[in-house]
Parts: sequence; C-alpha cells; structure tokens
Amino acid sequence: MSLRVLIVDDEPLARARLRALLGDCGASVACAAGEAGNSVRAAELLAHESFDLVLLDIHMPGANGLALAQQLQTMAKPPAVVFVTAHAEHAVQAFELDAVDYLTKPVRLERLQQALQKVRRVTTPPESPAHEEPALVIHERLRTLRLPLTDVVYLKAEQKYVTVRTATQSLIWDGSLQELEEKYGQRFVRVHRNALVARHRVRALERHFEPEEGEGWAVRLDGVTEWLAVSRRQLAAVRELISQ
Repeated sequence: MSLRVLIVDDEPLARARLRALLGDCGASVACAAGEAGNSVRAAELLAHESFDLVLLDIHMPGANGLALAQQLQTMAKPPAVVFVTAHAEHAVQAFELDAVDYLTKPVRLERLQQALQKVRRVTTPPESPAHEEPALVIHERLRTLRLPLTDVVYLKAEQKYVTVRTATQSLIWDGSLQELEEKYGQRFVRVHRNALVARHRVRALERHFEPEEGEGWAVRLDGVTEWLAVSRRQLAAVRELISQ
C-alpha cells in the first residue's frame, strides 16, 4: 500500500520539491497526502487525518520539528518520522526521538527512496507465520520423521515407549501417554489406561469379547481393522464422544 505522507516545512519551495520527489517515487510507493508550514498546522492535520510518514523540517517558526516529533510520541499510533533539514548537527537528537531517517537538503531522489524503504520496513507489520499442523517427531535408527497428528489413529503405551498407529504403519515414539494427553487432549480421548484414540477416528462402540479380559467394550476406529478395548472407567467419555 502507498504511504500517506505529511510534508512539514515552512518554505513553500522546499515543500514543492518534496512533493515532486514523492511523485517521482510512484503513487504506489508514497503520496503527498498533506502539507503544513508549521508545527501547529501539522498537529491539527495529524489530529484529524491518518498519515504513515511525516517528512519534517527542524528549523521552523514557533515550535520546531524536534518539538513536534516529541509530541508525536504521545500518540497511540504515531506516524514514522523522517527529518529533512539543511542542518546536520541535530542528527543525534533526531534519532533519540525514534526518527526513521535524517535527510539533508537538497534531498536527492535516491536518498528519499532509501528513506521510504526504511519506513516501509518499520510500518509494515510482520507476516504471521503460516499455521503449522502439530506433529510428533519420530526418531528411528536410520531416520527422523515428522508425523502430523492428523495421521494418527491411536497411541498405545507399551513398556517404555508409545506405539503410534496410522492407517498405514506403526511407529515408536519415545515418551509417555500422559505427556501426549496433557498436550493434545483436545485431539485424543483416553479409552483405556494404556491407549488414546483420535477423536475424529472413532466410528463405533460395541460389546466385545477378549480371551484375556472376557466380555467388555471396544471401539472401532476409522483407518485400522483392530479394535481397542475401552475400560469401564472411560466408557462414559467414549459414549459422550460418539453421541456428539
């Protein structure tokens, strides 16, 4: 987007030159959206209009540019400030007021363009990082892979590790079910003390017979053929999930 620029200088010719230079930069880069010949008029414009940048002279009748820059710092969203002056001795003080740049007259087009690039970097908010799907990092003997949680059908605790079951493979993750439940409880439901299943993978809850444990309940999951036993303690939670 084009930068809206307020030119503040008590010399009409100086304002005209900056206006012409901004025109040479291109309308898509910046435009002279306002002009003021002193700090009082500039403050009035800033109170009623929105500007991205103030090209600000220092030596002006009444309150000088440094005083105006200090006043701008009290604004909730102050515009960027680039000082434009024939006097170089105020550079240190200008940067103490968070000026983006300090141009000396006569201003060259190339130098103005550099200042505008700096302003663009300051005023453009950083891009939000692309949303990254949560994943488990699986370390194997010959490889390390990143497995998206959306691929996981269930997680089952073995002796010292967790079996991570997808629709196509079984992997080993070095960690605990408790850790995974605390971190990703919104994605998985506990069906047994040794198993978590992906909520979106649950398809059915049925009576099931296991030779070792006898008759009980088990869930059928989308993507795998095996059933997973549901403990009496977790039965209500699984029923509630299916009824949603």
